[in-house]
Amino acid sequence: MSKDSSQAMRVWTIADKKDSVLLRQKSGPVIPDSTDEVLQTLVHRLYKTVTDSMSLGVGISAPQVGILKQVIWVQRFDKDGFPFEFYLNPQIKQYSKLTQECREGCLSIPDRMDTLNSRSYAILLEYQSMDGQKHVEMVEDFTAVIFQHEIDHLNGILYTDHLEEEQSTEKDAL
Repeated sequence: MSKDSSQAMRVWTIADKKDSVLLRQKSGPVIPDSTDEVLQTLVHRLYKTVTDSMSLGVGISAPQVGILKQVIWVQRFDKDGFPFEFYLNPQIKQYSKLTQECREGCLSIPDRMDTLNSRSYAILLEYQSMDGQKHVEMVEDFTAVIFQHEIDHLNGILYTDHLEEEQSTEKDAL
């Protein structure tokens, strides 16, 4: 956090043992506070990282830059202009039974993409804004997948865990 907020951060990957251990840990909540300079810097640098030409992701979580705090950025494909938005202490309160098939990749698992069938089509999302206000909204389609992916990171879960579970279930069915 010592660099200025215009600098991208190093993305932690599973290829590095130390990084991989941190990526498997749960993140703690943040206290929303628009006057907290450290939180402001984290939010700005996370944005710079996810939109950096070396990353170019559709979402990022604080654990992916080595910080175990509940902060994520998500590109909102369900809104005009597809803006990036950040969320503090996000939680999924409800998952639809309807699932969707989609390709997923991860900045922390470079050069790999897989198709998952277990992501919910819609989620009921609860989060806080910087002023501490709680918000609840229904999110659907690919944007719901991004939220599920990033919130998994806050719980030490990688998309490959879901893939392994799907493959295990398929083997059991045979």
